[in-house]
Amino acid sequence: MNYLNLNQLSEKLGGRSRSSLYRDIEHGRIPEPLRIGGRLYWIESHVDEVLTKQLQDAA
Repeated sequence: MNYLNLNQLSEKLGGRSRSSLYRDIEHGRIPEPLRIGGRLYWIESHVDEVLTKQLQDAA
C-alpha cells in the first residue's frame, strides 16, 4: 500500500494548490486523508479509484 503526502498528491493531480485539494476533499472529489503522526496521507490506490470513476462518469 502506497501513501501520498500532500505534495505528492498535488503533483499527481497536476500541481493543484493546497486550497484546491481541500476544496476537492470537501466536495467529495478526492478521498479523505488519514492522519498519521500529525501529518495527512492519502492511500494512492483509493485516489486512483476515485479518479478512474470520475473519468468513466465523464465519458
